Parts: sequence; structure tokens; C-alpha cells
Amino acid sequence: MRKVFHFDSPREKYHCDAAIVWCFDNRFELGFRKFLKRIGVVNCDPIKVAGGAKCLASPERETEREFVLEQIRKSMRLHGTNRVILMLHTDCGAYGGLAAFGGDPRAEAEQLVREIALAAATLRTAIPGIRVEGYFVDFEGVWDAEVDGPGDGAA
Repeated sequence: MRKVFHFDSPREKYHCDAAIVWCFDNRFELGFRKFLKRIGVVNCDPIKVAGGAKCLASPERETEREFVLEQIRKSMRLHGTNRVILMLHTDCGAYGGLAAFGGDPRAEAEQLVREIALAAATLRTAIPGIRVEGYFVDFEGVWDAEVDGPGDGAA
């Protein structure tokens, strides 16, 4: 085996500020990372899957939901996570893109915010007491889906 790149990484275990369930669409990566930093998420466990929170709200297969729930549970067990951030974004291929909403960004946003609420409810049922936040991301910013529920603290 031949070393091809050197770096120094902390060896200490870390406490996770939040597990993030988000899409692997890279168009929103930089903006969403900046937003996470702004709300105080320094250490996160990213759970990146096509459609992000769709896997909890309306998965194509139940195994997708179970996989994401198990990743969240592992984040809790291994890194002390007590907060989950759900993300959906505009023009998501897992939902058929903006075209699936007749090209209407408002209709798309309204439906995806409903999906975030469903994902949050599903998560709270599966993991009682978990703190859940949800955000819709478009090409201009990040929008709070306002899914705070019982037991959720302020962000």
C-alpha cells in the first residue's frame, strides 16, 4: 500500500451537534453548509441519500426509511446526537424535479414543506424525544419548514 495524501485529523471522539438528513444534490451543498454553521452546527453526521427527508416521508421502499432511521440511531449512540435536521430542496430529481409540479415553484415548495412535516412526524414516532428541525432549500436561500413540536427546543 502506498500513501497518496497526507493530512492530520483529530483522533478524539466528537459530540454531534445534529444528524443531517439531506439530498446528495451538490448544487445546494455550499449554501446549506454555510447555513448549518450559522445555526451552530459544527460537528454533524450527514446522512445523504437521494431525496433527503423523502426517505422518511414517502420512501419508494420501506427499507429506505429503516436505513435512515438506523443511521440516526447510530449517530445518537456513537456521537450523542439529540437533534436531527431534515432537508428537502427545489428541483429534486427524487420528486421528479420542478417539472413534476408543472413548473410552479410555489406548488413545489408547499408540497415539499408538507413532506418535511410528514418526515418529522415519522421521525418523532420512531424516535420519541428527538429534537427535529426541517428546512426547504431553493436557489435563493433556506426556509424554515416550522416543524418544531413537543420536546423540540429552539434551534
